[in-house]
Order: sequence, then structure tokens, then C-alpha cells
Amino acid sequence: MATPPRYIEIAEYVRGLTAEASPGDRLPSDAELCERFGVSRMTARQAITLLANEGLLERRRGSGTFASARRVPRTLGSPLSFSESTRGRGMKPTSRVLRAGPTDLTPEDAEALGIEITAPAIVLERLRLADGIPMAIEHAVMPADDSGLLDEDLTSGSLHEAFERRGRTPTHANAEVGARRATKRERTLLQLPPSGIVLTEIRTIFDQYGAPLEHTSTFYAADRYTFMAVLYRGPGDTPS
Repeated sequence: MATPPRYIEIAEYVRGLTAEASPGDRLPSDAELCERFGVSRMTARQAITLLANEGLLERRRGSGTFASARRVPRTLGSPLSFSESTRGRGMKPTSRVLRAGPTDLTPEDAEALGIEITAPAIVLERLRLADGIPMAIEHAVMPADDSGLLDEDLTSGSLHEAFERRGRTPTHANAEVGARRATKRERTLLQLPPSGIVLTEIRTIFDQYGAPLEHTSTFYAADRYTFMAVLYRGPGDTPS
């Protein structure tokens, strides 16, 4: 059996440290890893770069290497809620309600929900947290027929679970994703630096009957979240 490269050995050691660390904890420097493992700085740097690319740590110029907040993965097109995705990573989801009540529809909301733009609607905007760390701002618009949802416990509970209790199970979603510089409000709520970036996701979520449940815009702290997609080759596709 072949011996793994030294940088892989070092990466596994540091990976173990990140599993026990809290976000922002200092990790060994390149020089410390060189001394511990008897390797060149290039080899130590290769290990750190590998883990940085995985989102497990971050390098701050002039300061050192630090554990990152654990990234929560989201599968595009999946109806899984933030709560479900977060619990799946062994983290505790909570929310802070920023706004809840009647709202005017935008043309995009009305089209996604299949209702007239003058129809009554409600909005639920929440700051979503994982283990107390701000992860995303979620802005969900729904027909006013679902206003009873706002009476649910939406700080520790899931909106999707509330839908299910009403006999409507989220089964699939359409999603459009992007990235941009965070606004001042987003930087404040998500505790981002002045140059902070947010990942954007616009989703329409449907129930088991194919009826729209909600039209949601979510803005994720880019250093704490990652999108995943499963890709298939279509019948007419040919290898390039």
C-alpha cells in the first residue's frame, strides 16, 4: 500500500484540529507545521491550501491561520429547509424574525406564486443562525391564505415543517443562484467585513400537488455556505 504524500498527512492532522476548534481559533502556522513534521515550507503550505480550498480554515495576511465557520452545504433544487440542512451537519438551527406580516407583491413574486399582483400576501424575513453563528438572511413571500403560519414558533421551528402540519409537503424547488458584494444591512446582520460577499438564491418551492408554496430570496454569508449540484448528461449530450 502506497504511503500518502506528506502534505496529505499534515492536512489530516490539521483537519482534526479544525474539527475541535471554534470559528476564529488560531491554527498552527506554516513554520510550526514545518518544525512538527520535518518538512519544507512548500509542503506545509500545500496542506494548508488544500484545507483552505475546502473552506475549513482561512489565512489572514500578517495574522496567521484560523479555523473557519463550518460551511453548510445546500443542494440546488432541493426543497430541504435551512433547518434540515443545518441539522444534517450536526449544528443547531435558530432564527431571529426580522419582519412578519402583510406585504405588497413584486411582479416576480406574483409570477412565481401564480397569483395576481394585487392579491394579498405575507412576508417572513428571518436571520438564520447555525450554532449561534449568522449564516443567512431569508425573505419568504407567501399568499395571505397562509397567514396562520406566522403564528407558529419560527425562531426555533421550520417553516417547511409548519407547511407539512397543514398537509402541504415541500417536494421540489426551482432555484437561481448568484453572488455579489453585501449591502451595509447584510454586513451588519451577517457580521461580514466591509468587503464581504453574499451568495444569493432565489427559489420557488412547490408542494406535492405542484402548487407554489413560497417565493424566497436568501442571502448567505459566502464564507459559511456552499452550493452543491448533481449534474446529469442528457440523452443528446456528447462528450467535449
